[in-house]
Amino acid sequence: MTWTAILLSAAGCYLLKLVGLSVPQRLLEHPVAARVAALLPVALLAALAAVQTSTDGTRLVVDARLAGVAAAVVALLLRAPFLVVVGVAAATAALVRLVS
Repeated sequence: MTWTAILLSAAGCYLLKLVGLSVPQRLLEHPVAARVAALLPVALLAALAAVQTSTDGTRLVVDARLAGVAAAVVALLLRAPFLVVVGVAAATAALVRLVS
């Protein structure tokens, strides 16, 4: 059963790659396609971060992770360097976990 799923997934990935290579160049150079290709990874990463921060399994939670993200947003709005943003987020999450 497991090997069947692995082989089917591998075949699906190969076919998806083949379809991507078969797309005509003129469609890839279209301004809308180029814009979507540029923005889609950012949107997917933001969605992943939001889901990982605010959910626990199938339920919505508000905990130290959300406080850390909020502190990181504030640090970003203040134009702090990336390492400072990460440090502020980690320290905030740690303090909230320590207090609660």
